[in-house]
Amino acid sequence: MDFTLLLHALILGIVEGLTEFLPISSTGHLILAGDLLGFNDERGRLFMIVIQTGAILAVCWEYRARLGRVARGLGHDAEARRFVVNLAIAFLPLALLGLAFGKAIKAHLFQPVPVALAFIVGGGVILWAERRRHAVRVETVDDMGWRDALLLGLAQAFALIPGTSRSGATIIGGLLCGLSRKAATEFSFFLAVPTLFAATAYELVKERHLLHFGDAGMWAVGFAASFVSAFLCVRWLLRYISSHDFTLFAWYRIAFGFIVLGTAYAGLVNWSRP
Repeated sequence: MDFTLLLHALILGIVEGLTEFLPISSTGHLILAGDLLGFNDERGRLFMIVIQTGAILAVCWEYRARLGRVARGLGHDAEARRFVVNLAIAFLPLALLGLAFGKAIKAHLFQPVPVALAFIVGGGVILWAERRRHAVRVETVDDMGWRDALLLGLAQAFALIPGTSRSGATIIGGLLCGLSRKAATEFSFFLAVPTLFAATAYELVKERHLLHFGDAGMWAVGFAASFVSAFLCVRWLLRYISSHDFTLFAWYRIAFGFIVLGTAYAGLVNWSRP
């Protein structure tokens, strides 16, 4: 196995894990990192999607007790059934819109400059949302109704635009709909499980011709790096939001977006189509 390829897998795995659950767009960061590393062909794009599984398993491990209770209670616990129904309702908008428009979005928006613009616009939306008065009516995920789930699912659908951030759209949508900061963040974690597992399975089936046994080492390194970094990031984020808002991430998005646009305009970095 090529050492350079393993290093690229390690870097991209860490990028995926650190950015998947923060409101800064993992897809956008992977597109930019893959472009810089030259790992932006069909094989590289499939790799970036599939290593999301490592990050999702980190969430499953962190919330293993909660998910286990839900699984055991589906047959007799109304709260467990409501939780699963809410996830299913929230999952549908992105799934349906992704199937309808995913190909066109990949053809036109999976490029560094549109990603940078989405970073900046998304940062502005977060700043606007954080300056609004938050009237909390839903304290925990268990207090959510199906209408809350649908609204957060519609918010998540904006993440089809690379650079928007799936977690960011869901969290900010939750805040605007009256969820507490913790409820919105945790629901974005749980919603990531069916959303990203489905996206990974779909891409693996569609692009199965790109899978080769010789790439096993690359996949293992990327998966492990994604799992470990996501696990650490989830624990840190839960502590962070207990006493902070998301303004820091908004300014990061805006600054990073302008850096990408500035380096592209000045010719300092030859950003190409991933």
